[in-house]
Amino acid sequence: MLEWISKNNPFKKQMLLSILVMLCLFLSFTAPGFFTIDNFLNVLRNTSMQGIIAFGMTMVMIAGEIDLSVGSTVAFTGCLTAWIVKALLALGVGAPLAVCCGILGALTVGYLLGVFSASVRNRFNVPTFIITLALMTALSGFANLITGGFPIVPFPMWFNFIGGGYVLGIPVPAIMLVVVFFIVNFIMTSTTFGRAVYAIGGNMEAARLSGIKVANIKMAVMGLTSMLMAVAGIMVSSQIMSGTASTARGWELDVISAVVIGGTSMNGGSGSVKGTFIGVIFLGVVVNGMTLMNINEYWQYVVKGFLILGAVLLNVVQENRKLNSVADSKNDNNIKSAVIG
Repeated sequence: MLEWISKNNPFKKQMLLSILVMLCLFLSFTAPGFFTIDNFLNVLRNTSMQGIIAFGMTMVMIAGEIDLSVGSTVAFTGCLTAWIVKALLALGVGAPLAVCCGILGALTVGYLLGVFSASVRNRFNVPTFIITLALMTALSGFANLITGGFPIVPFPMWFNFIGGGYVLGIPVPAIMLVVVFFIVNFIMTSTTFGRAVYAIGGNMEAARLSGIKVANIKMAVMGLTSMLMAVAGIMVSSQIMSGTASTARGWELDVISAVVIGGTSMNGGSGSVKGTFIGVIFLGVVVNGMTLMNINEYWQYVVKGFLILGAVLLNVVQENRKLNSVADSKNDNNIKSAVIG
């Protein structure tokens, strides 16, 4: 029954990794300053926040859902963190406790936003595309309401360490990216929960009949992913040392692009966190290379658009071939049965 849990397609990852290596070799000759340790660390730092969200989005898309509220959730939770810190400081609470409360508040609200989306999905059978699109608009409004349209700047200087600090010369956001990767990859490859996510995306009714609590799994997946968006929101507010409603606009496209380029099916049931990690780095290298080559920012959007279109088309072609292969196999078996009969 769980044949769709051939979740990882090694060929896809190897092909993408090969393209990434060739791209790096090309850019090392054409983009000044590309092939340096500092630049590679810069790529990791610049992709870290979107990458952290992309790992969660991989779970969501494997489960057969999608979340379009990425940018607004990041902005809202970042602003919420700043708002809580500012309010507590005004009440005389010490900065360390105020920051901790702000972070915990943002993470909690982030998780609850994902649970809310999944609950509406489970209760009313509304596509998450519509739910999260509505949530995206609402959260953008809330972010502007709590900031009044101006940045909130309440943070102590040491708060910048989360989004802009270094440990042994390595950016803290890059370290967080790798840590979250290992955690989410472990969940998806080595736990019953991860296997249930693949099962739901592959065949939801079969998963339900096998005893998997589909509604609970979807709430957990959406909640965890939204909480990772809150993590990114906290990192952004730390990096710019303020809560700003205009941050992270358009991040949903970058996140979904990385997931799809990494080999996760738009229809659910297949994909891997490892593939998404390669997709995140691939997009980061493309943008970094074009920036070093002084290519216009608008052309960068064009290139990213065609990359995601190409990845989706390749995914569709491969899935159609797989379906045709299964259909041909069934027809052959029917013919053999008829001949024997």
